[in-house]
Amino acid sequence: MEELHHWIDGARTPGSSGRFADVMNPATGEVQACVPLASADEVRAAVERAAAAQPAWAATNPQRRARVMMKFGALINAHMDRLAECVSREHGKTLPDARGDVQRGLEVVEVCMGAPHLLKGEYMDNGGPGIDLYAMRQPLGVVAGITPFNFPAMIPLWKMAPALVSGNAMILKPSERTPSTAILLAELLKEAGLPDGVLQVVNGDKEAVDALLDDETVQAVGFVGSTPIAQYIYGRAAATGKRAQCFGGAKNHMIVMPDADLDKAADALVGAGYGAAGERCMAISVAVPVGEETADRLVEKLVPRIEKLKVGPYTAGEDVDYGPVITAAAKERIESLIQSGVDQGADLVVDGRGFELQGYEQGFFVGPSLFDRATPEMDIYREEIFGPVLTQVRAGSYEEALSLVMKNQYGNGTAIYTADGDTARDFASRVNVGMVGINFPIPVPLSYFTFGGWKKSAFGDLNQYGPDAFRFYTRTKTVTARWFSGIKDGGEFNFKAMD
Repeated sequence: MEELHHWIDGARTPGSSGRFADVMNPATGEVQACVPLASADEVRAAVERAAAAQPAWAATNPQRRARVMMKFGALINAHMDRLAECVSREHGKTLPDARGDVQRGLEVVEVCMGAPHLLKGEYMDNGGPGIDLYAMRQPLGVVAGITPFNFPAMIPLWKMAPALVSGNAMILKPSERTPSTAILLAELLKEAGLPDGVLQVVNGDKEAVDALLDDETVQAVGFVGSTPIAQYIYGRAAATGKRAQCFGGAKNHMIVMPDADLDKAADALVGAGYGAAGERCMAISVAVPVGEETADRLVEKLVPRIEKLKVGPYTAGEDVDYGPVITAAAKERIESLIQSGVDQGADLVVDGRGFELQGYEQGFFVGPSLFDRATPEMDIYREEIFGPVLTQVRAGSYEEALSLVMKNQYGNGTAIYTADGDTARDFASRVNVGMVGINFPIPVPLSYFTFGGWKKSAFGDLNQYGPDAFRFYTRTKTVTARWFSGIKDGGEFNFKAMD
């Protein structure tokens, strides 16, 4: 069995704690590797080395740091297939989906190539009598990134690229379920010219996370995962005076108005609801058709599309629609929630339980499921299922549909399908959700904007990537300067003027 490593001071480094976690192949249910779980002492040593490397990196001018990002981006492009295969092997997502994972991370790296512009400060001459003022953006020092299993390339890149190009050193703690991609990215960064020690990749579990949160050297932490863990990390980071941006769960609704193109809406729901086996924080998990006729017609269009979905391992080819979920426990939880929907009275139109694939009977596959006539009181509506389950909640009016979204505890993403511009504008203006799609099912902003939810989907004041990332990973120092003239009219130096 392959034994994976940490990345310390620019090299793969075995763990010393004696603790390991299994890395599974979700398609077969077999253990394919083991990953070391760092002790608090190992984390502390990685932080100390990062702190030693950071000042020289911060003193490197922003243009040279940006050139590392340029080379890094070129290397990611050159190794796209290798990175995608690594993502698929440990996560189980299809190769096209895995390439998308890498590509969306690469786009943030590309924005970071323009970091000198984003890191500029402000200047005002003669702000007062003989007084000049200027503000500088300076790196925080050592920062941490704690990233989830479902995007092993994209979210580490969202964290690493802006943090590093801003002059910080970073401790990256990837998910122990999908750890290998982070190491590959670290190797490419070294090849691109990043000095040793500036990026440390430390694998681990709660012990490693708590060690990062409690370490006084670590100045900021970025996290993506479930809401309970996001709240925990945000609270513990705040207690130790750290900056924190913590992104949690989601329950993303898509309203379908009676005037919508239902074929386009159905295609969007299938792609956004079942892609990546529903293991996306931006997946559409709730469809809200307005009116009984709209709901009936939408179900009629959804069912044949859902039944045509091809579920299988990434090795089966490019025409596989989605693969397994991440663990046996995840599969069990998803199927348990499906049963709860049946028990609580929703109509199970398509049942994905009990799905088996010949030759992969032990894999963690869940077939696509579709519920109709669910209500907000049901578990399938209240909980983030994080699986290939789409739930339809019928609304009698636009206002009722909007109210569903507004009252939900999560506020990550939402969408509306309509042909009416006034309805779309009203929805975008009023809805209390961080990212909104209009005739667009997964409204992940492009990398030069910024990504972030509202309500219990996000904790912290600043979002991921875009301008907010540079605000998060730097702090402002403002200088007020006054220079006294030391020259008399006659040309003699006036020492008293300097008193």
